[in-house]
Amino acid sequence: MKAAVITFPGSNCDRDLAVAFERAGATVARVWHKDHDLPAGTDIVGLPGGFSFGDYLRCGAIAAQSPIMRAVGAFVRGGGYAIGVCNGFQILTETGMLPGALMRNGGLKFICKTVGLRVATTDSAFTAGWTRGQTIRLPVAHHDGNYTIDAPGLARLRAEDRIAFSYLDTPNGAMADIAGVLSENRRVLGLMPHPERAVDKAHGGTDGSVLFRCLAGLTVAA
Repeated sequence: MKAAVITFPGSNCDRDLAVAFERAGATVARVWHKDHDLPAGTDIVGLPGGFSFGDYLRCGAIAAQSPIMRAVGAFVRGGGYAIGVCNGFQILTETGMLPGALMRNGGLKFICKTVGLRVATTDSAFTAGWTRGQTIRLPVAHHDGNYTIDAPGLARLRAEDRIAFSYLDTPNGAMADIAGVLSENRRVLGLMPHPERAVDKAHGGTDGSVLFRCLAGLTVAA
């Protein structure tokens, strides 16, 4: 698997994401937001957490207009895989690659802790390593993780089994306890919790490593 990890001004989890991919056996290319093209042979794009462009305007809104995101959009429309974690999830919703929006946390405070999640579907390349309903623990670190979507959109996510993860105890007020969602073709995942921060026992847990191992043999043609 060849992964391209994008770095924006204000990204702070890009190295973590790259290391998580590498631990799973991927070859990783680091890509700057001003680049216009993804590296040849890219199988998956990783959009990391952080505070791109200082979270000005709306979280992810400025990053969504970066030159590289046009290439990412074309890659995704062509059937490529992508994962957006935390700020990366916000960017994916701002570009329209994923539905909904990430709003200010219900308690209006930054949240940084490990939370319990339920694996809501295993019908994706990202979640196939778990069992449906399995509980896992991943860290969260965000101020704007309150997932919001209109009623028809929520009904569609549920009908199409596109809710990837849900919180056991919602920390941010997210609608329907949603922690992560999939695109229509199930090749794009956005989630607020950080799987890349849970791939080493020294960091307190390895539940996130399952996701990256699932992606290890991924190719765009698959």
